[in-house]
Amino acid sequence: MSLVRPFLLLFCLILSAVAGPALAQSDAESLRPLVNELAKGKYAETEQQIGALAATGNPAAAPVLEALSGGDLYFRKSDDQVFIAEKQGKIFKLTDPLTMEAAGEAGRREVKKIKVNNKLRRVIRAALGSLTLMAPDPNVRKAAAEAIFKAKDPDSIEALDTALAAEEDSDVRQVMAQARAAAVLNSDLEESQKLDAVATLSDMGNRDALSLLIAAQSTSDGAVQAAAGQAVAKIEKSLATWDAAQNIWYGLSLGSVLLLAAIGLAITFGVMGVINMAHGEMVMIGAYTTFVVQELIRTSAPGLFEYSLFIALPLAFLASGSIGIAIERGVIRWLYGRPLETLLATWGISLILQQAVRSIFGPTNREVGNPDWMSGAFELGQMTITYNRMWIIVFAMLVFAGLMLVLKKTPFGLYTRAVTQNRRMAASMGIRTPWVDALTFGLGSGIAGIAGVALSQIDNVSPNLGQGYIIDSFMVVVFGGVGNLWGTLVGAMTLGVVNKFLEPYAGAVLGKIFVLVFIILFIQKRPRGLFALKGRAVEA
Repeated sequence: MSLVRPFLLLFCLILSAVAGPALAQSDAESLRPLVNELAKGKYAETEQQIGALAATGNPAAAPVLEALSGGDLYFRKSDDQVFIAEKQGKIFKLTDPLTMEAAGEAGRREVKKIKVNNKLRRVIRAALGSLTLMAPDPNVRKAAAEAIFKAKDPDSIEALDTALAAEEDSDVRQVMAQARAAAVLNSDLEESQKLDAVATLSDMGNRDALSLLIAAQSTSDGAVQAAAGQAVAKIEKSLATWDAAQNIWYGLSLGSVLLLAAIGLAITFGVMGVINMAHGEMVMIGAYTTFVVQELIRTSAPGLFEYSLFIALPLAFLASGSIGIAIERGVIRWLYGRPLETLLATWGISLILQQAVRSIFGPTNREVGNPDWMSGAFELGQMTITYNRMWIIVFAMLVFAGLMLVLKKTPFGLYTRAVTQNRRMAASMGIRTPWVDALTFGLGSGIAGIAGVALSQIDNVSPNLGQGYIIDSFMVVVFGGVGNLWGTLVGAMTLGVVNKFLEPYAGAVLGKIFVLVFIILFIQKRPRGLFALKGRAVEA
């Protein structure tokens, strides 16, 4: 119903603007006797009058039926004239339901509400649908057919037949045929028509069609029951395939999030062997950078909001990368070769960063908006693809490709790979390994920052944002192979898909436990992960 209302109102406004005041007045006068008949007040008579208004095919009746459904239609006791009434204190402000012009005021004892029940509301929905089946706008006709499909009102079959005979738009015609099939299955029509309706819904193949066919299977007999049973089996098999595809999509979506969170860690952990427990806070800093950018844009340049993420990306990289370099130069470089002390120090840094954010921004979640191009979703078969998840997958692949180019095609990447494979030999060849460590730590932290920009679109921006990803990030890095980006990619996607397939059966928490146990057993067999780095120092 919520889909039909805006189209109905738009259609009525367009019609009144085109036809002009004279035609509007003529339509109002022709409908007024039928509208005033609603004052009789009895449910059975009200239902008959709703049908009579719908039978006129006059879109001017739509606001009357809308007001009736919403409980805003009253009649004046003195002359049985029907109005839309709005209560204001002890009086009612009256509006003509056909011309929408003010019609004075009335005391609360001078008017009486025209009552409706749930049955009448269903009748009204079907009537509103039939009123707009012949509208000039195909979107309005499609919305009307969808409303009839939901109502399954057999009284709409005749109107649908008329509309189908005149319909030229193939998409709208398909929706009308499906609406007719739903109404036929809910009617007393002959068996052959119901068999055709079952075939139509079987071809439709979605969950709405499945629920209608299950109901038809339980209420019918003979050939209709058998055909409905076959259609139900066919749709359930198809939906099972689509559900598996949807789980794979969800898994890839989760994998892309894990990849963004873990790829920076793969660099720092692989090059320096540092267990950086503050990596999650780099993600958090990137998310808060996005929040700050959007706040400044909202107050200073609202027109730039659609580009806020593009502005936030380099700033988040610089903010997180600078903090990462400061941490490496100030703390971590004094603790190389002492993994326990490094873990405790970075854990303490993570607590300091969390508290600093709480002091500056507060402990509550902060709102980060989605640009229009990241909002909404679209249907692919029986799958629902959200734009924000889709763009995050694309973004994760772009970050991965960009990082691979940096490591394979630049002097800095060459130095980084040399230090990763054999630190002593790299130093003896003149590579300044301390600066490589600092810049690599900054690169990994900066990538975590831009991961925070992406995660701000799908998760709550709070001081605890990074804590939800640090353990998963370490699992991805260890499973894929320490320091190997291809291993990180494969590990993230594998763990994401496995998690989503386990969740329906084991739940989210138990599913993560199963994954953790699997990784522990896997590491016992392959300590270096899926893709082990090669090099003398690495293999030593």
